[in-house]
Amino acid sequence: MSWIEAFILGLIQGLTEYLPVSSSGHLAIGSALFGIEGEENLAFTITVHVATVFSTLVILWKEISWIFKGLFKFQMNEETRYTFNILISMIPVGIVGVFFKDQVEAIFGSGLTIVGCMLLLTAALLAFAYYAKPRQKEKISLRDAFIIGLAQACAVMPGLSRSGSTIATGLLLGNKKENLAQFSFLMVIPPILGEALLDIIKMIGGENIAGGIPATSLIVGFLAAFISGCLACKWMINIVKKGKLIYFAIYCVIAAIFCLVYAHLA
Repeated sequence: MSWIEAFILGLIQGLTEYLPVSSSGHLAIGSALFGIEGEENLAFTITVHVATVFSTLVILWKEISWIFKGLFKFQMNEETRYTFNILISMIPVGIVGVFFKDQVEAIFGSGLTIVGCMLLLTAALLAFAYYAKPRQKEKISLRDAFIIGLAQACAVMPGLSRSGSTIATGLLLGNKKENLAQFSFLMVIPPILGEALLDIIKMIGGENIAGGIPATSLIVGFLAAFISGCLACKWMINIVKKGKLIYFAIYCVIAAIFCLVYAHLA
């Protein structure tokens, strides 16, 4: 992987991580066009995902510090309840990560047909959430947090947008738009950082998880994903508040058609 390819793919990851169009799906499209496969693709995917987590920490630092300040009061307060919601939402994706990690990694190398199908599912979710008008709740409940966590666990499929799935699910459950973007972005931080920690442990143990990618390419990809992720995170929060998700549904349909046609012709 050249540094130019790493820059383009990092840019794609950063811009699409927070937009409901599936960053994993777009990385799969970019990797297919550049001919990047196997361990090389997996290692780069992990690197740029960690970069976008750091961009979340930067953009939502005020909210994160609010949570920690409340936790250190050691009492049941709004911040503690918010933390419980995040922990509950992590259970489904944790189960997938522990018991189905190999199967998920195999799916990422299965071509663009699955990506196209999952992008169509993303489009359907966004469209349904846009037109549905459930009664809005003031706060996200533990039950809703778990169901949103189930949506996040399903979104490990390439092409099924994590932010799109979690935000659409939250909207269908009747939660307010202004609460969902923040919760959706915060709930992904622990799982991705946990995955990164496991990979660091593997590296220390001598396993080759870099897949032969030059260090320069990893650094360029990381920086591109981090900077573009900061911009996209801030932009997406404003978009969710305005509720204009239907345009992303249309885009996902177009991207899905491209994937299916490309897979058929390849």
